Amino acid sequence: MESFLEYAKAFLVGGMLCAIGQLLIDHTKLTPARILTSYVVAGVILSALGLYQPLVDWAGAGACVPLTGFGHNLAKGIREAVAKDGLLGAFTGGFTAASAGLCAAVFFGLIAALIFKPKDKGK
Repeated sequence: MESFLEYAKAFLVGGMLCAIGQLLIDHTKLTPARILTSYVVAGVILSALGLYQPLVDWAGAGACVPLTGFGHNLAKGIREAVAKDGLLGAFTGGFTAASAGLCAAVFFGLIAALIFKPKDKGK
């Protein structure tokens, strides 16, 4: 029963973040790129204010996987690197914290590109 609650919380929080993004796409003139960037920036700001970590602790992957979680991960990495390395950490911490996720995205994107063939859109 406990694992079901973990899955339910992750689904609800992740679904809520996705639903907000869909509402922004449907009801504003914001482009998807601006919405994605806004999500990352929101994650950084909420993390800096100390508001995002409690959500991560409560919702797990539902808060870590969306783009707000990526922003939180960047902010967390920078905060830890600055505490360890000083000002240099402000430039290196985000890369260190996000490197595994970025490498996975590039690797699996390459695999998908090799497996699937693009189709012409037909003009």
